[in-house]
Amino acid sequence: MEISFCIITQDEEENMESLLNNIKSVADEIIIVDSGSKDKTVEISERMGAKVFFNNWIDYSTQKNFAISRAKKDWVFVMDADERLSEVLIDSIKKLKEKNKIDVEGFIINRKSYYLGKFINHSGWYPDAKVRLFKKGSGSFYGKYVHEGFRFNGNSEKIEGDVIHYSYKNLNDHIERIRKYSFLSAKRMKEEGKSFKFYRLIFNPFFGFLKHFFFKLGFLDGFHGFVIASLTSYYVFLKYLFLWEIEKNEDFAH
Repeated sequence: MEISFCIITQDEEENMESLLNNIKSVADEIIIVDSGSKDKTVEISERMGAKVFFNNWIDYSTQKNFAISRAKKDWVFVMDADERLSEVLIDSIKKLKEKNKIDVEGFIINRKSYYLGKFINHSGWYPDAKVRLFKKGSGSFYGKYVHEGFRFNGNSEKIEGDVIHYSYKNLNDHIERIRKYSFLSAKRMKEEGKSFKFYRLIFNPFFGFLKHFFFKLGFLDGFHGFVIASLTSYYVFLKYLFLWEIEKNEDFAH
């Protein structure tokens, strides 16, 4: 098994050296698709042996599929710049690479987030298991704006270890991204033909909190779980509020 690691970037210089050092023992090829970094992302990547390509930003799915298309190896591992492989996962991948025959087309891997100084073990954030390592041609990304999906065609099995996600630098970073992603989600809802309903603005944020804090066991993450559930509720509220604004602006335009 030879693996191409595919990463999309824009202004990620603070992550690149740590990321590339983290994956170098299991990566046979590193593909970086950059959408116009103004910092040293490209310089660091090239210096450390990655193959760097430029592609104008359209959306997450397009960028990731473009990166996969540039991979030369038979297997692909798609990562974000703020992710790392745990030591257990690195060992699992090394064992896979030693096998003469692999009978599946993909491997399911848990992702664990490090948030405000603590690893999150519940709250709907963990295990967050997805196919991350797959045979080229067996899967592709889809969806516009945000929360892209992965369409996988093949058999898969789980391997030990986690992708470690250093999700947010601080609370301000989290809140700023909530504002960005909630607006993009509202645009997607509008394109899908969904319309604003006042009762959803009232009740869905409340149920979002209940889901993450109680049903997803966020209370076991303590205060961090409460923060996650509360900000999830805020995200849902903003999403529907932005949908209302988009509809009103369209009404004014007519």
